[in-house]
Amino acid sequence: MFRLFFKEHAAFIVFQVVLVAFIMALYWLDGFRNLDTAIYSFVISTLLVGTFLAARFVKRYHFYRKILAIPENMEHAIQREGKSPEQLQSEKYLQELYRLYQNEAQALYASQKRHLQFMNQWVHQMKTPLSVMQLLLQEEGELDKNSVREEVDRLKSGLDTVLMNARLDTFEEDMQIEQISLRTLVSETITENKRLFISKRIYPEIDMAEDCIVATDKKWMKFIFSQFLTNALKYTFEPNKKVYIHAECADGHAVLTIRDEGIGIPSSDLPRITKAFFTGENGRKIGESTGMGLYLAKEVCEKLGHKLAISSVHGQGTTVSVSFYNQDIPTGGKDDVVIENRRSDEGVRGESHTSGIESAELRSGKR
Repeated sequence: MFRLFFKEHAAFIVFQVVLVAFIMALYWLDGFRNLDTAIYSFVISTLLVGTFLAARFVKRYHFYRKILAIPENMEHAIQREGKSPEQLQSEKYLQELYRLYQNEAQALYASQKRHLQFMNQWVHQMKTPLSVMQLLLQEEGELDKNSVREEVDRLKSGLDTVLMNARLDTFEEDMQIEQISLRTLVSETITENKRLFISKRIYPEIDMAEDCIVATDKKWMKFIFSQFLTNALKYTFEPNKKVYIHAECADGHAVLTIRDEGIGIPSSDLPRITKAFFTGENGRKIGESTGMGLYLAKEVCEKLGHKLAISSVHGQGTTVSVSFYNQDIPTGGKDDVVIENRRSDEGVRGESHTSGIESAELRSGKR
């Protein structure tokens, strides 16, 4: 402790010695050569400096003892033992650092806990399609390829979700903004989910302009839209229903809307449906919900600068909309033709009655 104190005040002590020596030399050169007075002045100066240093040491004693002790926990940083303005400001600074550390540690802990919980749920859910395929392989007779494809699609969907969740922490490194056609994006996503549409006997209806272009990341946006479609189909239990996909583009803005005719979301669940792992009343009904789909969609929309809005009427359906702002691109004028594609209904209905499901195509992007 004394060593630290003298190291801190070494410059001050040297300065006082040089100052006294300078004053003595000045008087000596001026002709004043009384040795007793010089000794007296030196002793008085030494006593005054010593008294000042002693008082300063007493004042800083608790502070030195604190910083020299080995801390037992992080709360040691927020103890208030300073006396001088410098010590008080140092302690305030340490407290702010501790607060930042706590926030970062809590965020890291929450992220790790979320990843662990999600992986546990995901592994548990992936056992179901694997068990089904194992049972199908054990059955005698011809293999039901349609059932196998359905289970493979479930596995693929689960893998996509866990990969996107893993990449969310490094989103900026995996982002590529480009101009994409919403209609093309919708058509490709519907085609990728065509077997799910056919098995559920639910049909998409598209209403959007061909030249509705937005600036976004195609891969992430396709994942988001696929989540919306999957939820719409998952929570629509009656056959021969429709999923309405509509887009409006005007004045540099675009809004993509997906509306289903499913069971809807209870009003008590709406404020929490974008929280991680929240399954709600509907999720408990089907027992397959991870509660991560809408959470990931919300996180991705925020990172891309889009706005996600969800509304629902229980028993009538759910509407999900994504707003694209500040799109500095032409979105068409009065002469644009808005295509209301209902041939997708006919295509899906026709495919659902054929045995060759692989050849089925949702012609949602064609006239």
